[in-house]
Amino acid sequence: MTRPAAVIFDCDGVLVDSEGIAFDLLGDDLSQHGLPMSPGQLDRLFLGGTIQGVFATARDLGAALPDDWVADFYRRLYARLATGTPLIAGVELVLGALDAAAIPYAVGSNGSDEKMQITLGQHPQVLARLQGRLFSGQTLGMLKPDPGLYLAVARALGAGPADCVVIEDSPTGCIAARLAGMRCMGFAPHGDGKALAAEGAQVFHAMADLPGLLGLG
Repeated sequence: MTRPAAVIFDCDGVLVDSEGIAFDLLGDDLSQHGLPMSPGQLDRLFLGGTIQGVFATARDLGAALPDDWVADFYRRLYARLATGTPLIAGVELVLGALDAAAIPYAVGSNGSDEKMQITLGQHPQVLARLQGRLFSGQTLGMLKPDPGLYLAVARALGAGPADCVVIEDSPTGCIAARLAGMRCMGFAPHGDGKALAAEGAQVFHAMADLPGLLGLG
C-alpha cells in the first residue's frame, strides 16, 4: 500500500476495547425487556450504530423499552466504561509509527464527545496525541454510514479523500469510508472479517500489523 497522507481511526473497537462492555450491557437490557439475542445477532444488527438506533430497531422487534431508555442506557454505559476501558493492543505502536513518519491522524466516531473523553481519558498518553483531533458524528450531525463525518475529518487534516486511510471495525464504518472515497482497513481481531471485506475493506487481524500494511516499514 502507498503511504497515506492521513489516517482516520474509528474509536470503539479500534482504539479502545469498549465494544464488549457495551454489548454485554445491551444484551442484558434487551433480554430483560423481552428481546433476548445472541452475541452474533447483536453484532449484526447494532455494531457501528448508535443507541438511538438500537432503541428504534429493538422496539420494532418487540422489545418493551421505556421511553427514557436511551438516556438511562447512556448513563449506565458511561459509568461502566469509566471503571476501566483498555486500549486495543498495539494502538500505541501504530500511533508512534505514524508520528515517526509525520503522517497526521484523527478520530471519527459515531460515539459522543463525552464517551471518547471517558474511554480515551483513561489513557492520557494517547489522549494527548489526539487533542483537537476527536470528531463525533453525533456532535457534527453526520452519523456513519453517512460519509460526511470522514470527509469533515479529512478536511481538518488537510488531506484529500483518496489519500486517506480509514481504520474501522464495523460494516457501517466501512460503508462510510467507501462512500467518502477513502481506502479502508477493516480490523477484525475476533473473526474472519468477511462482513468488512464485503464493504470493500482490506481486512487485518492484529493492530501491530498495521504499520507494515500502511507502508511504514
